Amino acid sequence: MSITKEWIESDLFDWLKANRYPDLVKSNKQMSRWDCYSPSTTHRIELKCRKKHYETLLLERKKYDSVVDKCNENLDVPVYINSTPEGVYLFNLLLVEPVWEINHRNPATTDFSNTQRVAKEVTYLCINKAVKLL
Repeated sequence: MSITKEWIESDLFDWLKANRYPDLVKSNKQMSRWDCYSPSTTHRIELKCRKKHYETLLLERKKYDSVVDKCNENLDVPVYINSTPEGVYLFNLLLVEPVWEINHRNPATTDFSNTQRVAKEVTYLCINKAVKLL
């Protein structure tokens, strides 16, 4: 499977399971703030697919706090993995020092028919500080 801007999270999950985490399992809760887990590495992973390549990748504070808190409870490693048309990037959130800012350009939901914008607290992670998996 080649990377395209058409990847969705299930494509990224399948690629990670086939190439990086053979024991990868999906979260058992559909609305979980993390998407999957690798028992052998204890990586608790949030996934995101971008249709365009960016030098910095956005992470919402709510997602960051949720995955880090859950990892602290279970002694897991919080990981954020993004795909873009130019690669797959892994961030170990234990090694990230986020700088938070309020971004007012975010859609209220992932339903693109809803054009309402809301403020979200976010950080931007530089891809040059990620592990490039593909």
